[in-house]
This record gives sequence, C-alpha cells and structure tokens, in this order.
Amino acid sequence: MIRRRPLRTLLAQVSAFRTAVLTLFFGLLFFGLGAALAFHVLVNKLQAFYDWTNNLMGRVSDSPEKSTHLIAGGLLFLGGLMLFLGARRVFWRLQETLNPNLKSGIINEFRRRQELAMGPRIVALGGGTGLSTLLRGLKQHTSNITAIVTVTDDGGSSGKLIQDKGMIPPGDIRNCLVALADAEKSLSDLFQHRFKNDSGSLSGHAIGNLLIAALVDQCHGDFEQAISKASEVLNIRGRVVPSTLDHVRLRALLDNGAEICGETAIASSGSKIRRIYLDPADAAPNKLALAAIQDADLVVVGPGSVFTSVIPNLLVPGMVESLRESPAPKVYVCNVMTQPGESEGFSASEHVTAILNSVESKIFDFVMINDGIPSEDLLARYRESGQHLVDADSDRIRAIGYRVLQGNFMSQTDVVRHDPMRVANRLMAMLGG
Repeated sequence: MIRRRPLRTLLAQVSAFRTAVLTLFFGLLFFGLGAALAFHVLVNKLQAFYDWTNNLMGRVSDSPEKSTHLIAGGLLFLGGLMLFLGARRVFWRLQETLNPNLKSGIINEFRRRQELAMGPRIVALGGGTGLSTLLRGLKQHTSNITAIVTVTDDGGSSGKLIQDKGMIPPGDIRNCLVALADAEKSLSDLFQHRFKNDSGSLSGHAIGNLLIAALVDQCHGDFEQAISKASEVLNIRGRVVPSTLDHVRLRALLDNGAEICGETAIASSGSKIRRIYLDPADAAPNKLALAAIQDADLVVVGPGSVFTSVIPNLLVPGMVESLRESPAPKVYVCNVMTQPGESEGFSASEHVTAILNSVESKIFDFVMINDGIPSEDLLARYRESGQHLVDADSDRIRAIGYRVLQGNFMSQTDVVRHDPMRVANRLMAMLGG
C-alpha cells in the first residue's frame, strides 16, 4: 500500500510544473497525430485513425484526402504551439525556482547585461562617499567601469586594520564595491554594517572591511586578489583598483606654516590647507590603474573631498602623465557643498585651482558644477556645521580654460549631495550615449 505522506510530498515537488507538463503532453499528442495524418507514418491504431478521418471527411467533403491534410496541418500547428507554450512555462518555472529575485526575466536580464557590456569604458578617480555616489549612477549605463580609489584613509575601521594587520586601508574600496554591486540588497547591506561602540574589539568595524581583511589572509597578503574575490561575491559591474599598492600617508602644509601628517588629522585640523603631499612621494602606481586610463572612453575625477579624496590619487607618480596622454575626455565633478577645514568658503573655481596648484598640470577638459539650490531649512542646518553651497562661478572656470557642464545635479533628502542618475545621464549625454 502506498503511504500518503511520501506521495503528497512527491506531488508537491512537481505541482508547480503540472500545467506545463500537461501542456507539453497534449502538444506532443496533437503534433504526433498531425504528423501521422500528414506523412502517413501509420502503425497499428494510427492506421485506423487515418481511415476513420478519411471516412468522416468523405461524408462532408468531395475531397476527403485534401480535408484530411487540412486537419493534419491544424493538429501540427496546435501541437507545435502547445509544445512551445509548455516548454516556455517549464523554463519560467525553473527560472523562478533557481532565482526567485530575478524580477525582469532571464531574457531581459541577459539583454540588459549585454547592453551594459557594450557600454563605454569609464574610469572614475576619487574616494569617500563622492566616488561611490558617482558609481551608482554610472553602473546603470555600462559595466566597463574602473574605479581608481585613494588609499590614504587612516581613521575608523580602516585605521584599526592598518595598525593591527599592516594592510592597505579597505574602507573607500569597500564603499565602491558596494556601489557597483549587482548582488542582493541584503548582502550589500551586510558589507556596510558597522558594529556599534558596545561591541568590544569589533567596535567601529565595518563587516565589509573585516571580510576584505579575511580575504587578504586567504590570498596570502595579495590585496588585489582579495579585492577580486570580494568583487565576485558582490557580483560588481566593473572593477575597483587602488591607485597604489604601497602604504602611503598624506602630509599637509597648512596656511599657518605648520605641517601635519595623516588624513584624519588633516581633515580635523581646522586650518586652511595650503598644499598636500604624498608620503612617500615615490609610491609605485598601480599598473592596472594606468592601463585603464589609457584605454578609457571617459575619465571622471571626483566628486569628493578635494584634498583628501581627489588630489591623493593624482599625486601617485605616473597618474598625471597618464591623464595627460589619455585621448579620452576628462571631467572634474565639483562638490555641491564645502567642507570645514578642507574647502571652507571655496567656490567651484577655487576647487579647480586647488587641484591645479597640487598637480601643476591641466589634467581635465570639463568641469561639472551644480547650480541647483537646496531648501533654506537644509542650508541653515549646514551653516550650523560650517558648510555652505559651493558657488557655481562658471565664468571664472571658463576664464581658466575649461569647458563647463552646468545644471541641477543635486539630490536633496536629509543631506545634500550629487544625484547619481543626473550626473551619470549628463556624462553619457556628453559621450552621445
């Protein structure tokens, strides 16, 4: 006697395919009967079926043979259609079972991935939240993205890992990996989760930083290979590379003549920065970064903290030369808001001048500046922390010799920052894409 529970379990496993299987069965039946009538592939009872059809058609038609062939054609068409519909239903059911989160369908997803794979080769240089914001927009247009990231962060979780493991700071790299991720949101959120201050030795650490540190161990200290593995986990669109694989720090000469060391100390000094330096100055550039710049269809510099995110990449030996030699159009995306102690009171043209003073070379062709204005309430909140809207002095930028891409590129929520899609759409329009 068959036990009900195993039978019920078996039927439950195939219940989602029941309609598809029945459609395939009847499709095969009708197609087979149609083929038998049309091509006289007749054995046993199929011969009887053919004779019965001919006799039936002989009563209602002067040409039973012709009518039989019409019936055969109809059965072939109906059977073929049902086979197609059944196979498609099985395909969709398998897709839903294997990847329930794929909402657009596997065909649409394949087409979308092909379009992104044929997109322009874009290089984005920077660090901090500015670069990751830009990447979220660019990845909607192309998967040929290379994010070149500064590695001078020495605060928070990254600073602890530098001290404890002697590794390159992973914080900005983690942010870029998550920005380019095509993985489930829950996995991206996990990478960005930061332990609270009551978590003992884990306090302040981002899980993504710890995972990258673990991958560095698994890769026997190979930081690039660790990033590559993290990229596979997050299924990113593009790649993320550090500007240098050497351990480097920032040094700053302040307006009062003092010199301080370390990105965190510089950002919190409260004094105006006269000039920024890389220590050591002869750090080896990442060859992948230089090659990506030479092969690019578009190079984007910024947005981000001008002295601690943008300029550090440009100070790596060979970077400025590669940018000058690259035939691609190069765009500097200027910040929306000023930063206390770093770009306090800066207009858009002063951001550009700060970069020029540091690299002593014209390395971009266009400057993207925002002319959107946040609400007065939000501006008042920013003024309380010493931040102000960057003045879009486009005439001065043109006088320096740059072309201006001006518009409302701002996103306004509880903070003011660039809108990823507005910036990306303007850049793609410039490329004609």
